[in-house]
Amino acid sequence: MTETERTSAEDRVFRLIYRSRNLIPGPDRKVEHGALFSHARSNNKQQHISGALLLSGDWFVQTLEGDEDAVRALYTTIEGDPRHDSVTLVDTQTVEDRVFARWAMTEVAAEGEPDIPLIAHRDGISSAAGRGTTQDQEAILDVMRQASRGDAATV
Repeated sequence: MTETERTSAEDRVFRLIYRSRNLIPGPDRKVEHGALFSHARSNNKQQHISGALLLSGDWFVQTLEGDEDAVRALYTTIEGDPRHDSVTLVDTQTVEDRVFARWAMTEVAAEGEPDIPLIAHRDGISSAAGRGTTQDQEAILDVMRQASRGDAATV
């Protein structure tokens, strides 16, 4: 492998998208989601993992981006987390760049309406100011939205 090929391979990013059923009881979800999001954000930052998390009814759909070993280790942890059930890979691939350089969390809105960006607080999650999205982000968010409805093919 040449130096250019090695540098190019090292610059690439592993992306994993999964879907899981949310087992957190309804009345506890706001607080639990806030704690989960805050904890994940801190841990993922240390591991240089970024991504996006969609919350849709009883489903989580998450995109994770970073070093392949770190992302796969996190996915293994998620598979064993008692807050998740029916954990299913939607897509895995190595890509040139991160699409979600900063962690994002969104609640999927009703069909045809804009999604609702969320922010974590100590006492739970709440709506956040919306930000524009890039075409690349929208393409992945579309896959995630389809997975939240059970429409996406899985790996």
